[in-house]
Amino acid sequence: MQKIYDFTITNSDGDEAAMSSYKGKVILIVNTASKCGFTPQYKELQELYDQYNQQGLEILAFPCNQFGNQEPGNNAEIANFCAINYGLTFPVMAKIDVNGEGAHPLFKYLQEKSPGILGKAIKWNFTKFLVDKEGNIVDRFAPTTQPSKLKSQIEALLSR
Repeated sequence: MQKIYDFTITNSDGDEAAMSSYKGKVILIVNTASKCGFTPQYKELQELYDQYNQQGLEILAFPCNQFGNQEPGNNAEIANFCAINYGLTFPVMAKIDVNGEGAHPLFKYLQEKSPGILGKAIKWNFTKFLVDKEGNIVDRFAPTTQPSKLKSQIEALLSR
């Protein structure tokens, strides 16, 4: 049976990393975009990272251009935008698709294991998946869910 740790991801520099390198960490996986109404959530995501990273939280941002062409840049432009405008220090991955034939295998897995209210497909930018230290998907959150609303769940997972 496949687990989240079986996947490989690529960062914005083109370097591959195994999801297994995050074993024992609480992970928040987010599909992102630089020109979305939800883009200001980067600020709260960075605040969560600053507050909880030393305790074992990892945040992984996956830029995606499948929703309203809101992530048109290349990987370097996206990483630069995130660093300059939001001071992001958590990993921003290479741009991917999250839906359809070309969807990244990690997102196919996330959708299969944690469907949303309206079905499996990702509906918009800033859909969030919270993963526990054992690699289990704990919850899926809508784009409208502010990252700060996840604090109590993150704290509970970190304390386990």
